[in-house]
Amino acid sequence: MTWTPKHLTRPQMEERRREGAQLIRRGKLSYGSIAQLLGVSRAAVSQWAAQLDSGGLRALKSRAITGRPARLREDDGKRLRRLLRRGAQAAGFPTEQWTLSRIRQVIEREFSVTYHPCYLSRWLRSRGWSVQQPIPRAAERDEELIRAWLGQDWPRVKKSAADRCRHHFL
Repeated sequence: MTWTPKHLTRPQMEERRREGAQLIRRGKLSYGSIAQLLGVSRAAVSQWAAQLDSGGLRALKSRAITGRPARLREDDGKRLRRLLRRGAQAAGFPTEQWTLSRIRQVIEREFSVTYHPCYLSRWLRSRGWSVQQPIPRAAERDEELIRAWLGQDWPRVKKSAADRCRHHFL
């Protein structure tokens, strides 16, 4: 198997360690070759070899995830993403622009959980959301007038500018 994705799941990482252990046990390849084949550092292969010597394949198994449990459950996260997709106005804000402060308010209102905006930024990015900057547009902008100018006037202006360039000599 070729190990090229940027982010592997825990089971995939364990499978990669097991494959590395098989290659180490065969003894036909150097640690550098194994590292290159599996897309890891030589130091990682050396660690796997040490763990293999001390505890066998059991030492290469994935360990339990430690740390603080998430305050939002996975189904709450899905519900939040649905709320965000509906738009900021549907959530009671005057404009359609989502800000971290607004998202924080929605989470607090809907799930009784508070997050710091910096964490929210990371949380959203890890779930495929990205920062979007709205294009500044004048409130007085008339789309119909712009379309008419682009369709009628612009070709004439463009043609006359091209004609002037053709007759201009130095």
